[in-house]
Amino acid sequence: MSDTGTTAAKVLLELQHKVPGAASADIRELPSGRVIVWLEIDGSLHRGALSAAASQVIATAADTARTKGLPLVGQFASSGADILEGIAALHGWGSAAKALAECSGVVPTVNIVSGPAVSGPALLIGLADFVVMTEDSYAFVSGPTMVEEFTGIAVSTDELGGAGTHARQSGAATVVVADTAAAVEWVDALLAFLPDLPDNVDNLPSFQPTGDPDDRPTPEAGDLMPVSSTGSYDVRDVISSLVDDGYHFEVRPRWATNVVTSFATVGGYPVGIVANQPLSLAGTLDIPASQKAARFVAFCDAFNLPILTLVDTPGFYPGKDLEWRGMIRHGAQLVFAYGRASVPRICIILRKSYGGAYIVMDSKKMGNDLCLAWPGAELAVMGAGQAAAILQRRATDEERAAFEADYTARLLNPYVAAERGYVDAVIDPADTRREVCAALHMLRDKRERLVSRKHDNTPL
Repeated sequence: MSDTGTTAAKVLLELQHKVPGAASADIRELPSGRVIVWLEIDGSLHRGALSAAASQVIATAADTARTKGLPLVGQFASSGADILEGIAALHGWGSAAKALAECSGVVPTVNIVSGPAVSGPALLIGLADFVVMTEDSYAFVSGPTMVEEFTGIAVSTDELGGAGTHARQSGAATVVVADTAAAVEWVDALLAFLPDLPDNVDNLPSFQPTGDPDDRPTPEAGDLMPVSSTGSYDVRDVISSLVDDGYHFEVRPRWATNVVTSFATVGGYPVGIVANQPLSLAGTLDIPASQKAARFVAFCDAFNLPILTLVDTPGFYPGKDLEWRGMIRHGAQLVFAYGRASVPRICIILRKSYGGAYIVMDSKKMGNDLCLAWPGAELAVMGAGQAAAILQRRATDEERAAFEADYTARLLNPYVAAERGYVDAVIDPADTRREVCAALHMLRDKRERLVSRKHDNTPL
């Protein structure tokens, strides 16, 4: 273990001798050799109730991780703040929450939920970058009893806050695994893509040599495109064809499935990938997809991971309910995340890129470093059929068909966008990996002067 890790371990051990309780922390090495701060809330002691002393351990572990540049990994099984301690337990919880919030964007934080995470601890896990839940775990702010008392609706623990519910519905769970051992293995695989010591957030991720040639042709990526513009395909197959050795590490695979977020290496460079998924909601963007992609882009930017965006979306998903729930605010989250990102950004338009969705999926004027398009890509305010429905409402079927054909030929092809500088190049799908690798080599030393300010005001 490094000198930094040894010193930090002494600090944590000294604290635990003074403050016994449900919480403990130490410095560990994962199977890969990655050094982390390990925090554990033991659910077998007083059901993991957080006393002021236990919260002090959490805060100290978070402070140690932040100051030493070590990832913070916490294992939670807690019934909430210690009722018998009263306000002191709540005060301690607040101190722990503040310390965890200060880790955001400085060191990666991962919480493993291996039992209950109720009330305050549920909010603590929500502060983490990633949350791994075991199959038998659950988390909620207000439990089934309180839900029934307030609403009259009976609900089970699993339905309200089970791991499957959070993986599919709330997005609070990044992934669901069988047990704690599988969770640690998942965390180890995740950290392989992120910067290591010293000064985690100031480092570039380690280059990972690969035997996969930079100039490997990728014709299979283009072959995946359906003949019909409304046909579907699995964008994960496109990702697999482009990345090193066909391996990518998807996060939040069960939530907001109309967008895919994955880590991978391309040409040896760790990257974050955001891709529209035509298999789900035709690749349209809705509130969960905007939130999922925005959070992922912000994480990649914080930890110096280049962002590769694969675009195939007909636009935002329409609907009164969606608008009432704040599609404007949540769509703006994705715009904001891309707009402030300073890492290398490469955008590839695979097929459709219409309207507002064209803008938010890292369009050229949003500041990406390279924008490429495949020959069959369609870039416009809307598709030909939609345009005809608006502009040719009183036309005959023959006139409408002629309009659509002319609209498609003149406006939908990527060469029009390339002529105006909105696309840097139109490339053969077989050359995609070669172009991305060349761009990553070129952008390796990219630097941007950041705006001097306390912090930004992210749309919520």
